[in-house]
Amino acid sequence: MPYAYVNFTIYINDPQNIQLTTIGGWKYVSGGYRGLVIYRKSQSEFMIYDRACPVHADESDAIVEVDSSNILLKENKCGSQFLLSDGSTIGGPAVVPLQRYNYIFDGNALRVQN
Repeated sequence: MPYAYVNFTIYINDPQNIQLTTIGGWKYVSGGYRGLVIYRKSQSEFMIYDRACPVHADESDAIVEVDSSNILLKENKCGSQFLLSDGSTIGGPAVVPLQRYNYIFDGNALRVQN
């Protein structure tokens, strides 16, 4: 996966981030290599993934999307599937998990960085 510098802060209580106020909520945001998806795993834990598919990272249309179950991330070009809860590969040709980003969370501000 090509390196993409990430360093931004979002505020969970901001109305535009309402999806992230509940456990299991997720949101697409700009940044990373092909965009990011932020998933709220617990009250204090988030998972932040690059949306680039590891199999076709160099192709701009090969991005993962959260499916209707809100459990999986799927990439329609090659059929790779990943768990939203940890980014691990569960199907398709991908053999590596999604690229994850680090964060610091203080209860309101979520600072995403690498």
